Amino acid sequence: MRPSGPPRRSVVGALGAVPLATVGSPAPDLPAAPHRAPDARTTLLRNAELVLTMDPKVGRGELGTLEHADVLMRDGAIAAVGRRLPVPHGTRVVDTAGKLVLPGFVDIHNHLWQSSIRGGCADQDLNGWMTGCNRPTLPRITPRDMYRFVRLGALDVLRVGVTTVVDWVHPVPYETGEQYVRALDETGVRFVYAMAQDDDRLDLLSRVKKDFLDPLPLASAQVAAHPFLADVAGLRRRHEIARELGLMLNCHVLEHRTDRARDPIRALRAVGAFGPGLLMNHAIHLTEEEIALTADHGVRVAHCPLSNMRLASGIMPLPAFHRHGVPAGLGHDGGSNDTSDMFGVMKSAVGLQRALHQDPGVFPTLPAVLRMATLGGAECVGLADRVGSLTPGKRADVIVLDPATLNFAPRRNWINQIVLNGQPANVAYVFVDGHPRVARGRLLDVDTDEVVRQAEEAASRLGPL
Repeated sequence: MRPSGPPRRSVVGALGAVPLATVGSPAPDLPAAPHRAPDARTTLLRNAELVLTMDPKVGRGELGTLEHADVLMRDGAIAAVGRRLPVPHGTRVVDTAGKLVLPGFVDIHNHLWQSSIRGGCADQDLNGWMTGCNRPTLPRITPRDMYRFVRLGALDVLRVGVTTVVDWVHPVPYETGEQYVRALDETGVRFVYAMAQDDDRLDLLSRVKKDFLDPLPLASAQVAAHPFLADVAGLRRRHEIARELGLMLNCHVLEHRTDRARDPIRALRAVGAFGPGLLMNHAIHLTEEEIALTADHGVRVAHCPLSNMRLASGIMPLPAFHRHGVPAGLGHDGGSNDTSDMFGVMKSAVGLQRALHQDPGVFPTLPAVLRMATLGGAECVGLADRVGSLTPGKRADVIVLDPATLNFAPRRNWINQIVLNGQPANVAYVFVDGHPRVARGRLLDVDTDEVVRQAEEAASRLGPL
C-alpha cells in the first residue's frame, strides 16, 4: 500500500515498550516515550483473581471460570491456562493479582469511518440520520482524511477492550479503501473488512481483498450488501462474489419499520443467501415466522442496542431469536453509537429486554450477554476457531480488567459486576495476537493527542453537519 499521512506501521511491526517484567521483578511504570519494541513472544498473566475463559472444558460453568489462575501466551497464541503455571525462561510477567482476565470483546457490527459524524443528526431517526449525516458526508472524505477518522475510531474500540471488530464499509473508491485498511492495520486490532460496493464497481471487492487484506495476518473479509427485492439481480451478484471468494455475506436487515417495503428476507431467500453464510445486522422488525426461518437456515444476527435506541429504530426480539436457537452477537454500529463502550452495549442489551418484558429473568442474562460479547460474537462471524475464548491453541486476544475502582468495588459477584458496573476505564491491559496494545489503561506507542488533532483537522474540512 502506498504511504500517505503518518508513516505506516505494519500490524507486526514496532510497538512501544510495555510495562511488563521478566520473571521475579515488578512491572515498571509505562515509559512516557517508548523507543523499542518489546520481545512479547511469551507473556504470563500471573495470579488473576478470576479468569473467564468462555470454555467450560477449561474452567467451571458456562463461562469456564477459574480463580487465582494464570494465562500463558506464546507466539501469539494461548499456550496454557491454569493455577501456578511454570514460567519459561525469559517470559515477561504481568502481575494480575486482584484483576479479572477474559477474552477480548468481539464487536460484530461497526462503521468506524462514522467517527467523522459523531453527535450529528441527534434529533433524527435512522432515515433522517442517513439523509442528513451519513450519505452527504461519506463522498466528501478524502483518502487522507479517511485514514484519520478510521484510526480514531479503531483506537477507540481497541482502548475499551475490543480485540476483533467487524467493520461494515460503505462503498468507497479503491484509494480510499487502501487508506481505510491501512488505518485498521496500524492500530493492531483484529478486523473483518465487510466490503460494500456500487453496481459498477463490484470488481473492487476481489481487488481490495487480494491487494490489501490477504497480506495482513489480522485481517479477513466479508461482502456487504443491502438486500432489496427490487434489486434481486444486484444482490444475487454480490452473493455470487461472496461464494467465489469464500466469504460471508453481511447485510442490514429490517432495522427500520419502513424497511418492510423492501422485503429483504424474501430477497435473500430468492438468491439463495439465506443460510449459515449470512450475518443480519439489527434484525428488529422480523415476524415470528421469519425468526423461525432464520433459525432453520442457520443465519446469524448482530444486536446493536445503543444505536437502535439512539435512532429510535425499535427493540430487537432477542429472546425470540434465543428461543429458536439463532446465534447472536453484539455491535457498536459506528457513528450512531457515538463512542465505544462494550460495557454500555451489554448493559443496554440486558436492560432493554427487562424493561420491555418486565421480567428480570428474560434473555439475555448477565452471563449470556458476556458470552455474546466474546465467544458468541466470534461464532457469528466464523472466527470461533481462532478467538472468543481463552482455549489453548486459540489466538491470544485477551483483556485484563481492574475492579479496584470507585465504580466497581466492593466485590459482590464479579461476573454480574463486569456487565452492571464495568466501564472502559476498568480496561487495564489489552493483548491482540499476544501483542500488548494497551497497558495500565493507556494505548501503547500512540500519541492520542496527535490522533485527535488530525481528526479535528479532517472534520474542519467537512464543515458543520
